[in-house]
Amino acid sequence: MADRRATATWQGGLFDGSGTTSLDTSGLATDLPVSWPSRTEDPDGQTSPEELLAAAHAACFSMALSKQLADRDAAPQRLETSATVSFEVGKGITRSALTVRVTADGLSEDALAEAAGAAKDGCPVSQALDASVEVTVDASLA
Repeated sequence: MADRRATATWQGGLFDGSGTTSLDTSGLATDLPVSWPSRTEDPDGQTSPEELLAAAHAACFSMALSKQLADRDAAPQRLETSATVSFEVGKGITRSALTVRVTADGLSEDALAEAAGAAKDGCPVSQALDASVEVTVDASLA
């Protein structure tokens, strides 16, 4: 089992406060600024829980798709994945839309669609989002 740790600090109320978050295990990012406006309005150089979740989902899905393609004898040379996580005030996180462009020899669009569906279902971040968050995948060949 692998444990990963991140921390956050917050000062003030929800609407007028601000905070930071850090990736403690890797140490790759520390004191990333967060605020309510960066979550619901213009990010203005700050991050949000949804942006961090989008990064996690894009990375997790890429790994899952890489395995699915390799299992189909179509190991990719390159995957370019983006995730857009939608947050609605009063509803929370409602959607994570994955878009991936795949470079792989001998891969058909049908095989890619099948592998992308399996990767979506097998990705632990997709699984963590549960049935309450719509997860979509738009996969295409580069």
